[in-house]
Order: sequence, then C-alpha cells, then structure tokens
Amino acid sequence: MKNLKKIDLSQIPTPIQICHFENKKFLIKRDDLTGCELSGNKVRKLEYLLYDAKKNKADIIFTCGGIQSNHARATTIAAKKIKLPTKLFLWGSEKTKLTGNLFFNKVNNAEIRFLNKSEYKNVNDLMLEESILMKKKGLNVYIIPEGGSNIIGIYAYFNFVSELSNQLGLKKLEGIVLPAGSGGTAAGILAGLSYYGFDIKLYVVNVLYDELTIRKKIINLAQAFILQHKIKIDLMVNNLIVLSGYSNEGYKKISQDKIKLMIRFTNESGILFDPVYTGKTFFAYYKNFLINNLGMKNLFVHTGGLFGIFGREKEFINNL
Repeated sequence: MKNLKKIDLSQIPTPIQICHFENKKFLIKRDDLTGCELSGNKVRKLEYLLYDAKKNKADIIFTCGGIQSNHARATTIAAKKIKLPTKLFLWGSEKTKLTGNLFFNKVNNAEIRFLNKSEYKNVNDLMLEESILMKKKGLNVYIIPEGGSNIIGIYAYFNFVSELSNQLGLKKLEGIVLPAGSGGTAAGILAGLSYYGFDIKLYVVNVLYDELTIRKKIINLAQAFILQHKIKIDLMVNNLIVLSGYSNEGYKKISQDKIKLMIRFTNESGILFDPVYTGKTFFAYYKNFLINNLGMKNLFVHTGGLFGIFGREKEFINNL
C-alpha cells in the first residue's frame, strides 16, 4: 500500500516497559512519551492530518472536543509549529478555570467557541457551517474531526502495529488494551493487526460512547481505511472486544475507587494516569488482567492525557 506523507512532530518509537504493581508485572506502551506539550496519542495522527492541511493550503484549522480535550490541545500546539491558527469547538463552559489542556489552548491563542451538551451533538455541522462562512471571506478551513479520527489520522495507528512488532514481537501477545474516545486509535490498530495477520485481541474501554456505538465507529472507520487504501484483507472484527461499564460515572467524571487505584499505582511506579481515559482503562485492565497475572501477555497502551488532571487536584488529595 502507498505510504502517506507526514510532518515530524512526535518522539517515536515510544518505549515498552515492564511495570511492577502489587507484586505483579505487566507490559506498558508509553505513548504518553510522544513529546511534552504534544504528549499522548493524538500527535501521531496530527503528523498526517497537518501535512494534508498544508498540502490543501489551509489558512486555519478547526477541530473539536471536550473542555479538557487532549486532542484539541495537541492540535493547537502542533498547528503553531506550522504557523497555522486554530479554532476549537469545545463542549464546556467559558467560565471554567483555565487549567490543564484549556490553559494550553488559551496561552497559544486558540479561538474557542464553547458549546453545551446539546449543541455539541451537532458539532460537525457547526464546524462545516462556519467553514462555509469563512470560505466566503477567502479563508480555507481544514476541519479535523473529534480525536483526529478519520482515514488520514488513523494511518498513524496502522503504522503503530509495525512499531510494536519491531519492538516486541506480537506473536508473544494475547491482547492489547487501550481507551476509546472517538475510536480512531483503536480503528488504526485493528486495521494494522488484520493487515499483518496478528491474531490478537484488541480490548477497548469505552469512556464516551456506549458499547454498541463505539464498536460501530471503530469497525466502520477501519473498514473505510481498508477501502480507501485498497487493502485486500478481512478485518478481524471478532477480535475487537469492548470492556464496557468502566465509565458509568460519565465522561468528565471519575469514581473514587478508580482514583484510589491510580494513586496506589503512581506511588509504586511514578506514572500518573489521567481521570478521563487512562485512569478508567487501567481500572479495567487491573480488574480483567493484572489481578489474574495476565499482564505480560496483554499490553497496556498509555495514551497520555496527564494535563487533564490539573484543576482536579482536590479529588486526588481527598483520596490520599
């Protein structure tokens, strides 16, 4: 298949480490170490998306997410590196304290349109409507969807499978575990595993959408990627398993039992997960794999998100 071009933004390959926790050990892929301000999984996708934006002579980048969106923060900073402004469509209130990812967006002069939950359901239409208005003013808008999850963005995680194979030898693994927000990271990995013929379970923890919705999103996006690149493979849809029920408190919230586990883990490892994605996913990983001594056969992917913890310090301090 044809390789897509990109701009270099991320520090890859990221390391795979062996972590010890409560007398058990497990494998962790540190995709939180793709950079500093650009930390996390989103920057891999942005390398391809922003190359495409430049190729299409974009004047401004539009994208969307929650008030503490890791993707929005990474987009703002990455776009700065290629001298493009951003406009963010964020689910949240303008009255929110300037902490974490929102702080980075403000400091980097991103224009922000705040949306309530009902408005955010139509965020793609809103971005398209504004892009049409800007086109009438002679400005070319490049729209990046939620999480960078389209057939260009997920190419990064299709390649991620090759990176894993070179580092680890995937035949040693039984499963890969990661969070799923918009589903793009999982879609790329599922397509990559299918392409290279690795019969490995892909476990995703749905933090935003319900089990049926996220499963459809991942499979549809992976299938679209396969069709776009004319890859003659059968997608291993039965290897995609959604570990549901670990975000019942809501996308923007996290329960105390999960916080307590995160604190215990950071006290042993020095690694701190975020409260929206990786914290909930590690809780699921702990319950399903780690306590059963399956950590060396099932790789945990740390997708980043540390900045989202700032502004929520009291929740953690109260559980010390």
